[in-house]
Amino acid sequence: MMKFDQRYEKYKAPFGAVETGSSVRFFMETDRDDSKITLRLWADGREELISGAREEGGVSFAYTPAHSGIVWYYFLIDGPEGRRYYSGLEGEGSIYTEQPDSYQLTVYDPYETPDWFKNTIVYQIFPDRFRRPGEILGIEEHKSLFGAPRIHANWSDSPDYLPVNGQKHYSPEDFFGGNLYGVKEKLPYLKSLGVGCIYLNPIFLSSTNHRYNTADYMTVDPMLGGDRALAELAAAAKEYGIRLMLDGVFSHTGSESVYFKEAQSNPHSPCRDWYDFTEYPDKYRCWWGFETLPEVKELTPSYMEFIGGVMEKYAKMGITSWRLDVADELPDGFIEFLRKRLKSIDPDGVLLGEVWEEATNKHSMGGRRKYVDGHELDSVMNYPFRHMLMDFFLGRTDGEGLARGLLRLMENYPPQFYESLLNLMGSHDVVRAITALAGAPDRDSLTREQQAAYSPTIEQLDAGRKRFMAAAAVQYMMPGAPCLYYGDEAGLTGMADPFNRGTYPWGQEDTELIAYFQKLGELHKRAKGGCAFAGRGDVFALYRPEVICMVNRSCEPVTACFADKDFCGNIRAELANGCIERELPPYGAAILIKGQEERA
Repeated sequence: MMKFDQRYEKYKAPFGAVETGSSVRFFMETDRDDSKITLRLWADGREELISGAREEGGVSFAYTPAHSGIVWYYFLIDGPEGRRYYSGLEGEGSIYTEQPDSYQLTVYDPYETPDWFKNTIVYQIFPDRFRRPGEILGIEEHKSLFGAPRIHANWSDSPDYLPVNGQKHYSPEDFFGGNLYGVKEKLPYLKSLGVGCIYLNPIFLSSTNHRYNTADYMTVDPMLGGDRALAELAAAAKEYGIRLMLDGVFSHTGSESVYFKEAQSNPHSPCRDWYDFTEYPDKYRCWWGFETLPEVKELTPSYMEFIGGVMEKYAKMGITSWRLDVADELPDGFIEFLRKRLKSIDPDGVLLGEVWEEATNKHSMGGRRKYVDGHELDSVMNYPFRHMLMDFFLGRTDGEGLARGLLRLMENYPPQFYESLLNLMGSHDVVRAITALAGAPDRDSLTREQQAAYSPTIEQLDAGRKRFMAAAAVQYMMPGAPCLYYGDEAGLTGMADPFNRGTYPWGQEDTELIAYFQKLGELHKRAKGGCAFAGRGDVFALYRPEVICMVNRSCEPVTACFADKDFCGNIRAELANGCIERELPPYGAAILIKGQEERA
């Protein structure tokens, strides 16, 4: 018999990722004494073999990692049967006759992430679509710079999605007139949801409604109210205990930007060195082939100092947190520079990356990215969490699969990084949560015209709404910062961009759904400490010291029952009488907090 399971401290201690220079103990449980067991590790491009010490019940190994990064490991077994291997991608392993895939050990240099972010609720706002408090602002300024904007007089219109005025391709140049004064007006509403941080999609001067083609980092778009509106919003939000997070689009600018125009017109300008011209001045490297988005050379010293100055400008307004757009397309050295500059301004500023995959072993730009190693990001947008929830509630995996996937993230991430994950179900880049959970087709399988025409049935939407509520119970009880995409709590639906960017339905909100999220906001305050997961069939459960959350993805009622030993995580579950049993309604959730049960 041989057994190793890296999820439990009996076999690997400490749990999960470890700091450089710390001692890690591995233990292979075995009743065989006719085999030599060796720990084989691969780190820093080389192999290391560690002999074990016989103990009662098995063989132990001690390892002290010297450098941050990923250590891959498995066990060599040399015995009467020849050489064999013991490994597993996760959990309890198996014996193999050929070299297997390895276990992962994440090693990081000591660092801290802001405590306030670990306990907050984030609300993401697409500024043009959240709130128009009066007349539309900045039309003349926009016209003088980019041409007359297309304005929707009716707030309840659908966003444009087809080319207009002889255009060959759709261009997101239609505006509804939402602005930062509108966000300021609705701060009491956001506070009622428990929001502690507002993440704003780009707000800088731009020709488009999404503003990812920056024209001037030093100017807040007049259509959003300009610098004055941002300063007023930041000051008012502070009074409510709410911080702001800006969207830093630093991998490219717009072709209409003041920097690119200067680079094209003046070959001696410092801006000339920011761009990679293949044939000056008209041919250049651009983001994913879009000529309107010239890419910058981020490691150009003058560009780095300029972006540092951008951070300093908005820090004077009290804004010191940033979400980095396409972080996997930013060099490690640039992200490290941003972190140093930001933390020198405000140690409580958060640097969050847009990374769609699991961030510890993400590869791009020719190698493994060092996001989690202690010198770059505080954390990332947790898209894997969204994928796992969707897979569970739509029947693509079961409760055990969800528990296993969430545990893998907990194991791989440094604890301070894990506790700062932005746990989302919706964003400006994905299908609206209710629509997705109603069983919408894959976005890539439909044209924009087909997405515009897609409409779930009433029954599908009802199921999607109920699944969304149950999924949100998990989201709000998880470690990390739950992120609510504007309007999801009010019942907004829609396929992918631009249909996921509709206007907030003021006056037509789903008030029951809003009340539910207000309640979750209160319950979230109790979701602290370590966490453990369990799952079986249609049921998933989450345990924290003061919280137990159980959800049923089935359209039928179920009796959910879990014992202490069914939970696995960075703490040990301690249930009254050693187990918990609850009746869960169809698509239902139950949240138990210190003996007081809440039905979700």
